[in-house]
Amino acid sequence: MTDTTTRRYARESEHEENEHEREGDEEVVCPECGGSLASDTEHGETVCTECGLVVEEDEIDPGPEWRAFDAKEKDEKSRVGAPTTNMMHDKGLSTNIGWQDKDAYGNALSSRQREKMQRLRTWNERFRTRDSKERNLKQALGEIDRMASALGLPENVRETASVIYRRALEENLLPGRSIEGVATAALYAAARKAGTPRSLDELTKVSRVEKDEIARTYRYVVRELNLEIKPADPESYVPRFVSDLELSEEVERRARQLLQNAKEQGVHSGKSPVGLAAAAVYASSLLTNEKVTQSQVSEVANISEVTIRNRYHELLEAEENVPGL
Repeated sequence: MTDTTTRRYARESEHEENEHEREGDEEVVCPECGGSLASDTEHGETVCTECGLVVEEDEIDPGPEWRAFDAKEKDEKSRVGAPTTNMMHDKGLSTNIGWQDKDAYGNALSSRQREKMQRLRTWNERFRTRDSKERNLKQALGEIDRMASALGLPENVRETASVIYRRALEENLLPGRSIEGVATAALYAAARKAGTPRSLDELTKVSRVEKDEIARTYRYVVRELNLEIKPADPESYVPRFVSDLELSEEVERRARQLLQNAKEQGVHSGKSPVGLAAAAVYASSLLTNEKVTQSQVSEVANISEVTIRNRYHELLEAEENVPGL
């Protein structure tokens, strides 16, 4: 192909592009009143903003096939990435380099490429935390996730604990207290708010701080952040104890009934909810002939056998005093 022919084709192409641009310019105004046009994606139409004339209809909707009625639902349904979460210090918005040393086709990387990717991961982790506050938050949220996994707490509890810790960090409550202590206190508070409480003894087993520090920090965080946390209900511990002891639903139902009778009689006041729940499960197992030993219940509930003996006698006495039974 000669240079002359090439130039001619180029001029023709440029002329066609200019024609398309002029046509496009003509289409952005209303043919009736000359007003501007707007796309109505909900109805698939192009309408005039001045006179309301429908210029185009039955247009292809390039948007998603799903509908969302709030921001949370939109994040959950969106398929362009993971939804934001308070469980990560950057809310999951930064880039994360995977740990697999494979390319897009699943092939293993060479040794030089693996070294390069490792260096990139290192620098990526350094850039994800811009200051000491973010490093603090990253460490604390990692602790919360670790302890919640060990305690079998659901994701909503982890999310709530992360929000509580973020608030404590913003309110400058951390000076003079350890990151682990405040993180454990936040998780303890979140579990109680969600109705899936764990005892201080259980938290102490998975935490890196002592029981006294957890209790002291918990009271401080609740007071300073004005958290509304109701006293733990003994009934909220029953399902977990029954499940761990592999007892039937009848035992759980009977244990709940014993605790409700104890509330009516005022027996529960001033007593540990964990001890009452464990005693109710033990008493219920005796009443339903699914006997378990006090030692087994003590191990599951992490309380002494003496507490179980004292409380289960009180529960049975309270039931005898209930009118109509």
